[in-house]
Amino acid sequence: MRVKVWDPLVRLFHWVLVGAFLANVFLTQPGKLAHQWMGYVVAGLIALRVVWGFIGTRHARFADFLPSPGAVMGQVQDMATGRRRLHEGHSPLGALMIFNLLFTMAALAGSGYAMTTVTFFGVEWVEELHELLVVWAEISVVVHVVAVVVESRRLGVNLPKSMVTGYKTLR
Repeated sequence: MRVKVWDPLVRLFHWVLVGAFLANVFLTQPGKLAHQWMGYVVAGLIALRVVWGFIGTRHARFADFLPSPGAVMGQVQDMATGRRRLHEGHSPLGALMIFNLLFTMAALAGSGYAMTTVTFFGVEWVEELHELLVVWAEISVVVHVVAVVVESRRLGVNLPKSMVTGYKTLR
């Protein structure tokens, strides 16, 4: 069964955020103008996604994928026992990762911006927070990508393809 899951705005948000984050990690120099502008792009994307999380399409809305503790534990049990439970939108663990990444990217953009202000320019704890958030974001991204690959194989659903086409094929 082919199901429309991710609308164009969610998919565009995802891939532009990926590009902006990778650009700031690998292509730009911290403190330089290009790095700052990528941070502004990230901040704008997060703001847009937060709004879309309340007014967007069904699976884009936070209410659709806000996981309960029971649902999270249920998915962990499913993974431990080999049970295949398919989710049209985000799985409970996937939802936790999305919230983690949204908060982390927002905090990265905020701390990066703070470092450009008169109040926080050169303040060591702000710089250390920003660096810590970068490391946390990198770890989170790696875990996210590995989880997407593992869950795609375990469930027989091509999750990366769905973030390109907008459709999931569920058996």
